[in-house]
Amino acid sequence: MNTGKLIVATPSVIGDFNFHRSVVLLTNYKTSGSVGFILNKKLDYTLDEVMDGIYDKFPLYFGGPVEQDNLFYIHTLGDKISNSVRISKTLYWNGDFKSVNNLLKKGELNQENIRFFLGYSGWTEGQLEEEIKVKSWEPFEIKSVLELIKMPTKDMWRECMEALGGEYLLWSNTPDNPNYN
Repeated sequence: MNTGKLIVATPSVIGDFNFHRSVVLLTNYKTSGSVGFILNKKLDYTLDEVMDGIYDKFPLYFGGPVEQDNLFYIHTLGDKISNSVRISKTLYWNGDFKSVNNLLKKGELNQENIRFFLGYSGWTEGQLEEEIKVKSWEPFEIKSVLELIKMPTKDMWRECMEALGGEYLLWSNTPDNPNYN
């Protein structure tokens, strides 16, 4: 696994509200621990509802169960947001929020170049590797993470399951709660 890669929750995590049907972008992957953000869990409120002085109605996403009262973001703006951490060739993580606020005021941010999260997903040393080993997660290759970010969140997990194929193809069409089947 590498920073900038995706992992997809397998059906074995049924019952885990935090990660059920999640697609996670790893923003920091190290043997000492990993950090990522759930891409497909949109919250019912917007950025302007949680931040004073922000008037833009950007959607917020549930990034994970760690530090849910903190705001994080991934973006494609590179140096336009100072102190950003590079995830991949075209994707960055966080940076100076004053830069974000200035870009918001100028109207230079949109849902295709930044995504905001409350909380993050984190794994301690060896934890993620063990969870992949027991098939709680499947690493997922995609040509462009940016294309995945633009995908409607309700379809993301299903489309990843279909792309994985094999045993996961069957799961792609099951209802959210298998008891309804």
